[in-house]
Amino acid sequence: MTSQNFTVTHAADAPFQRGLRSFFEYRDLGIQQATGGRVNAHVIRAAAGTDFSSQAHFHTTNFQLVYVLKGWIEFEYEGQGIVRLEAGSCVYQPPEIRHREVGHSEDVEMLEVVMPGDFKTQEVPSVQV
Repeated sequence: MTSQNFTVTHAADAPFQRGLRSFFEYRDLGIQQATGGRVNAHVIRAAAGTDFSSQAHFHTTNFQLVYVLKGWIEFEYEGQGIVRLEAGSCVYQPPEIRHREVGHSEDVEMLEVVMPGDFKTQEVPSVQV
């Protein structure tokens, strides 16, 4: 057993930065670096003062989990329709499932864990419900 990549992130020390979606901010938890890119984990929150806009898309992943820490968010998922997630809700998004965000509270915060860490996102015309 090795402690070479042992990582601890204290939330107050890690800044939020703009990322994949302009209306969200992302706090990197250091997991991508610790796992050599195999896993990415970050906290996502609504970016104050930005307009919400969501295009249908999918992610090229092996695993994606979203856990809502605070507030609420609604997604439209391929084959599932609209799903509302509230604080304490957890969703596993299967690889390449088409989805789009429908809306979120101003205070939404989510933990997202994704494999691989450098996943790709592909926009699509719509969600197939």
